[in-house]
Amino acid sequence: MSDTTTDTSTQTGDDQELGAAGSQLSTAPVEDSPSPDLPSLGVIGWARWFWRQLTSMRVALLLLLLLSLAAIPGSLIPQTGINEAQVADFRERHDVLAPVYDKLGLFNVYSSVWFSAIYILLFVSLIGCIVPRTWQFVGQLRGRPPGAPRRLTRLPAHTTWRTSADPEEVREAALALLRKRRFRAHAVGDAVAAEKGYLRELGNLAFHLALIVMLIAFAWGQLFKSEGNKIVVEGDGFSNTLTQYDDFKSGNLFTNDDLEPFSFDVEEFTGTYERTGPNRGTPRTYETEVTYTEGADGEEKNALIKVNKPLEIGDAKVYLVSHGYAPVVTVRDGKGEIVYQDAVPLLPLDNNVTSNGVVKVLDGYRNPQGKKEQLGFQAFFVPTFGGSASGTMLSQFPALDYPVLALNAYHGDLKADSGIPQSVYQMDKTKMKEFKDADGELLKKLLTPGETMTLPGGAGSITFEKDVKEWAGFQVVQEPGGGWALGGALAAIGGLAASLFVQRRRVWVRAVRGDDGVTVVEMAGLGRSESAKVPEELGDLAGTLYERAPGVPDPEPDGTPEPDGTPPEDPGAPGASGTTTSTDTDSQAVPAEGAEQQ
Repeated sequence: MSDTTTDTSTQTGDDQELGAAGSQLSTAPVEDSPSPDLPSLGVIGWARWFWRQLTSMRVALLLLLLLSLAAIPGSLIPQTGINEAQVADFRERHDVLAPVYDKLGLFNVYSSVWFSAIYILLFVSLIGCIVPRTWQFVGQLRGRPPGAPRRLTRLPAHTTWRTSADPEEVREAALALLRKRRFRAHAVGDAVAAEKGYLRELGNLAFHLALIVMLIAFAWGQLFKSEGNKIVVEGDGFSNTLTQYDDFKSGNLFTNDDLEPFSFDVEEFTGTYERTGPNRGTPRTYETEVTYTEGADGEEKNALIKVNKPLEIGDAKVYLVSHGYAPVVTVRDGKGEIVYQDAVPLLPLDNNVTSNGVVKVLDGYRNPQGKKEQLGFQAFFVPTFGGSASGTMLSQFPALDYPVLALNAYHGDLKADSGIPQSVYQMDKTKMKEFKDADGELLKKLLTPGETMTLPGGAGSITFEKDVKEWAGFQVVQEPGGGWALGGALAAIGGLAASLFVQRRRVWVRAVRGDDGVTVVEMAGLGRSESAKVPEELGDLAGTLYERAPGVPDPEPDGTPEPDGTPPEDPGAPGASGTTTSTDTDSQAVPAEGAEQQ
């Protein structure tokens, strides 16, 4: 095999050719080094400089980090858009911090000026990064791999051998082999140029494009979202209108017309609990049977709503989020006439559903003197009473094993007509008077199903009926950007995986006829990053091509073959001892791994 000589006079030109062959393996912009004698930038120059900094990947990553840090206060500090009660409680307990938080917008982080500024800058930065790189990537896809450098042996992974096959035959075999291995390949002069791994840049662009989609989806969801809660007792129904909700919050661009038209009736709630063991009292089953209709004239359908298995109606999702009891009570006046009879939903206080609430009789009641008056009863309910020996009104188990209702009685004015909204679970006692018992204390009594508490002075009575209903708490959510956000997240993961694990690389195969008439084959590979995959892949390709264009022995210096009896060492194989590499001190060549195994 003939030796390949190196001409140091062409070293500079070879470096330039190698740079051209190795360029554009990435769509990252190339930053020009500044000249020492540049004039002052001026307004336009500073604007361009600021735009280049803003649209650089470094700044985009920095803004993404700042956005993550800016979201931390929204998780640690109560937010007005989520829980007004917690914000009010925080203000009462922190007289010094609360004004500071107000000025910084920490009670409403996601609508604050500084959070919006980071959000918008990140959005602009990502677009500025992606648009030029996308056009550059499209240009790469429309173009062809660059031609081979003059000296392939200067590339990090290379191999060479001599063969009796014609150069055209070798190039055709190399072109077919590379295309079979899914390389983009074409013949350029006396060599074949091929490239593979475009999915890496495509994944990189897809990752950043997915971030933009997620940002848009997040903003869209915040502006048009709605979230409302409603407690519905068994046998009652709900219509998706604003006045039906117990509490409701929405985005700034949400309107009442955006509410999905539907209604449903709660047929039955079913809850089962662990009876024994360390998990005693833990719910095993929480599900609600409902009958719902879509639109005003929709067909009735049956559905079963479970925890984490919502009912989906159009863009709305109905979640089952809570559960409690609603004792049925009957209130009669002094003449025995019923002035109130209904199931009263009470709010649970602990995991065993110890509950409290109020019973309000607003209309139809007259006191023994015949004057209109209002009644109010403070109610405490336990589904499983521990008995009088327990000394406390706390439930021992969440199921209805031993229900007991404790009532305190008041009369007077509940201030329901003052125009100020009131909670149905609280009672304003400022204008209410206590009913007194025989000892002059507040009238109170423990009732089991079927028992009655009689009000003093012929004022009437209240009966705890034997029927105890259950209620289910629902959360109706409309998030128009949820699907886009999920799709963007999945695309970001896929794009990130492609950009991390796919290697962009190029392969060249040159076949020329030497001075002695024997074809010399040179193969080399170049990757974007230092990876063992390039020499391994090149060795595999060289071994396959060597089978189609096998090597021939190198001639001896005197022109005579080796003497008999000396076994040759597979002289034509790629990577054998006859393979020559560049001896330049500024670039050390490394043969392709695995090629010597052929």
